[in-house]
This record gives sequence, C-alpha cells and structure tokens, in this order.
Amino acid sequence: MHDTLFQPLKPGAIEAKNRIFMAPLTRGRASDPVFVPNDMMATYYRQRASAGLIISEATGISIEGLGWPSAPGIWSDEQTEAWKATTKAVHEEGGTIVLQLWHMGRIVHPYFLGGQAPISASATTAPGHAHTPEGRKDYEAARAATKDDIKRIVEDYRKAAANAKAAGFDGVQLHGANGYLVDQFLRDGTNLREDEYGGSAENRTRFMREVLEALIDVWGADRVGIRLSPNGETQGCDDSDPAGTFGMAAKVIEDLGLAFLELREPGPDGTFGQTDVPKQSPMIREIYSGALILNSDYDAKAAVNDIEAGLCDAVSFGRPFISNPDLPARIKQGAEWAPNRDVPKSWYFPGPAGYIDYPTLEEEQAG
Repeated sequence: MHDTLFQPLKPGAIEAKNRIFMAPLTRGRASDPVFVPNDMMATYYRQRASAGLIISEATGISIEGLGWPSAPGIWSDEQTEAWKATTKAVHEEGGTIVLQLWHMGRIVHPYFLGGQAPISASATTAPGHAHTPEGRKDYEAARAATKDDIKRIVEDYRKAAANAKAAGFDGVQLHGANGYLVDQFLRDGTNLREDEYGGSAENRTRFMREVLEALIDVWGADRVGIRLSPNGETQGCDDSDPAGTFGMAAKVIEDLGLAFLELREPGPDGTFGQTDVPKQSPMIREIYSGALILNSDYDAKAAVNDIEAGLCDAVSFGRPFISNPDLPARIKQGAEWAPNRDVPKSWYFPGPAGYIDYPTLEEEQAG
C-alpha cells in the first residue's frame, strides 16, 4: 500500500527521494541571545534526513521579524556560518533540506524589538499572548508598513535567501501561512490598506509576489517554494473570501513557476488553528501545476489515498517526525509510530530531551 509514498519526486530542480516530507517545526533550540543554530540542531536534522524533503523550522530573516524565543535566524554572518553544520549533516545522510524564511509581522512582541511596535500590513493587534523569555505577554498594536518599509523588508528576504544559499541549503520556502507577515498582507481581515498593497485580492498578493520575485532572483524559481494556510482563521488572521484570495495567490505562484506549494489545512480538531471551513486545495490544484504538498493531521493511509487520488504530490508530516526520526522506515515496515512525550513542553523546552533522544525503530528493537 505504501509504495506510492516511496516514489521519487522532483519539485522543480529539487530531488526528493520519497513523498514523505518533513514539515517545518519550530523547536526553539537555537543559541541565545543571537538566534544562532548549533550542533544539537545539526544532529536533529541529521536524524531525520530520510525524509524526501526536509523543510526547516521557520527561520527569521531579520531581528524585526523574529519574536520566538530561541528560534534561529539567517540574517547574520554568524548564523549563516552556523547553519552549514546542519546542511552538511543532512547531505552526508543523503537528505535534502530547504530553509523556511520567516517574518512574523504583528506576532513579534515589542519585548524583542527594544520596546518598538511590530510591523504589519495595517495597524492591527493580534489576539492572545506572545511567548517571551519573561513569560506570556499580551500582543501589542502593530504599525502599518510604509512603502519604504516594504522595500526594505523585501531586501531582507533577498539577503536571507542569499545567506541560505551560502549556508548550503537546497532551496528556500517562503512562510506565507499561519497569520504571519505574508498572511497578514494576503487576508482582508488584517490588510486594511487603501494603496496598491490593499483592497482587491490581486493587490493583497502584491507583497507576496515581490518577496517571491526577490527569492527567485537569488535561487531561480525551480528552488523556491511557499507555504500557505488557505482555510480558516489562524492567530487572528482571517479572510472574508478564502477562495478568491487564495485562488489569486495560487495564480501568482503558478505565473512565477514556483517549485512547490505546501498547504496547511487543519481539520475541525487540528492544532494551531482549528477550522471546519471547506478545504481550498482542490481549487488550488486546478490553478497551480507544480508540486503540491498537503499537510496537517495525516497518517500514512490518508497520505497514500490523497496522492493516489491526485489531490497532491506529497504529504508533509510535522509532529510525527518529532518522535519518529526514522518515520519513512516505520511507514515502510508498517511499524507503530512513537508518540510525542511531555507535550507541548518538549516541543520548545531547551536541551536534548524530547528533541534528539527519540530512538529509531532499529534502536528500539535492539533494546
């Protein structure tokens, strides 16, 4: 049954040895206070290199855009150099890895910005609380990006993409999902602008397009992907017409010829944004002709069914890869998947526990 998952796939110029992709997972293990990757992170990704494609954890493109404790960055020479250990480790195991580029927009708490307001498409405030080294704090009002801000941020993305190339990654993915900056521009619930970056769905995709064009300038379209979350509210970011908005976004992505598009589509019981809104992936599949990756709450059987039905080309698994570093081997052998432990503390808690100490199936059987 699972042979479908072990067929190779070539999203653009990226070689994936199977269709079991590793979804981006924020794990909070970078070295503070300068968001630098470390050897423990290299071990973590090495352990999971049997994935057809690893999409790295979300990685900040600038100080302005990163508001998660101990998440990594890619804006400095030190960070760029430190990432080389991870790409080397993955490549030594025959794996492929792309870097997910992240600007959190209004989700950055002023704690991380020396007290300054975060930036967004418009002057809005996210609901809920931010995680900071001083504990949870209420989100605060963002300021609307000026045209000069937008140009500057696009250049931050371009530099981050160049740094990712220097660090040895196989491509990049733009984080356009989950209520972060690109998503804040896309959706009419958070984009209240009246200039060429707001209003119509076409205008609201303009920022996304300009960022993607910058990434393509560095990498070529065949090594650039994007992640979107096209159905339902996430972190206070919502849209009155998801089909219209994300259909337009898919058209931009198709016109640019991106290597792959990953869609996060949680169901009614999903985490990080529960929704019963109809899935947009069938509509997007009709517009975008490249490699389509679906994500959220899959098991192996559902992944096979959706690939064989033509709904997608691969499936990205998130939480299962946390506790199953050898997930493809477990799927191939029909073995039980190890559960995550100490959830959610082990997802983000510093140190190796719940991070690099999950055994492989072979190690389990050896006792």
